[in-house]
Amino acid sequence: MALEFTDSNFQEKALSGGVSVVDFWAEWCGPCRLIGPIIDDLSVTYAGRVAIGKVNVDDNPEISTKYSIRSIPTILVIKDGEVVDKQVGVTTKAALEAKILAHLA
Repeated sequence: MALEFTDSNFQEKALSGGVSVVDFWAEWCGPCRLIGPIIDDLSVTYAGRVAIGKVNVDDNPEISTKYSIRSIPTILVIKDGEVVDKQVGVTTKAALEAKILAHLA
């Protein structure tokens, strides 16, 4: 299961080094419900190697503003504290996995 990133734990859980994948979503967002299970699957596949989690934009406006999230779902790939890739809108599991693998090497 994916981690829950919040305004209060984001620095510790998502920016502590290595690769993180952050899914910005909201409960009312239909396309977000399509991406959610993919994020959960990837979090199991990459457990211990990649911090994969979700940020509810309605509950965590600070992080959403910091990363200029204008549309959801938006998925950021963060490596060593810097955004290295971004996906706006629905995508496939294979496409997200390719983004993760590109930054694990």
